[in-house]
Amino acid sequence: MKRATLDTETANFALERAIERPWFRNFVTALIIFNAVILGVLTYRESLPHSLVFWLETIDQAVTWVFAVEIAIKLLAYRLVFFKGGWNWFDFIVVGISLIPGAGAFSVLRALRVLRVLRLLHIVPVMRRITEALLKALPGMGAIVAVLALVTYVAAVMATNMYGNTETEEVQQLFGDLPSSALSLFQVMTMDGWRFEVVQKVVDDGHPMAWLFFLIFIFVASFAILNLFIALVVDTLAAEQKAVLQEGIEELEEDIEELEEELEEEMEEAGDARAEMLTLLKSLQKDVAELKAVMRLPPAE
Repeated sequence: MKRATLDTETANFALERAIERPWFRNFVTALIIFNAVILGVLTYRESLPHSLVFWLETIDQAVTWVFAVEIAIKLLAYRLVFFKGGWNWFDFIVVGISLIPGAGAFSVLRALRVLRVLRLLHIVPVMRRITEALLKALPGMGAIVAVLALVTYVAAVMATNMYGNTETEEVQQLFGDLPSSALSLFQVMTMDGWRFEVVQKVVDDGHPMAWLFFLIFIFVASFAILNLFIALVVDTLAAEQKAVLQEGIEELEEDIEELEEELEEEMEEAGDARAEMLTLLKSLQKDVAELKAVMRLPPAE
């Protein structure tokens, strides 16, 4: 048996060709979506008829075993090469978790079955490119998170010193200590009820200019630093798209070079054939001339 590859454009034997065909991938994709719908419906199990819940759970188990068979077929085709792909590891772990009975100590794993829906992230090409771009952006995101944490820490220390020393219970809960201040500033940064639930309480506690501190924090943390996440992701996606286009251009250039070489070979072969035809034509002309000369000879006595 020839060695299988993880390249979807290359198949060395019949089993690999079968699992790499579009219909097989489309079938798995449809099954994942169908299973996701079933898991969503099962969240209403308390209000559904028992017979319907039974059949839905039976179908869910059947789908789980279909996924297990799919992984087994891929292991049979790719063998140890299967584990060279990160997405294959993800599929293997998720399907393995789904096979564990969701009862007793493993009851929490019942909720993890929905992770199978995430397999769409690498089956659908567009989703796979976006996910890979996000993963490539993680190192840059780490630096942005560090800057955001530093700014939040500085602002939390300032807020605790300025507003934490109060007898108002609500403000004390918001800025009484460093963790509470950091959590309150995070709420302000997300702009979730920041005006009335945080800023207004501090202003009413005897700090009429407190709004200025919070506005500066919002501009720095929310409008500036948080938007860096969007800029980083967009830049990474653009770089990924550029790389895909560059790869396509390189493949096109290779195809053009191969076509030029084939044309040159055909022209050379055509040239050789033309030379042979000319030689043959000259030989025939010579034979005809000799034949004419023979025909002009007087008849033999």
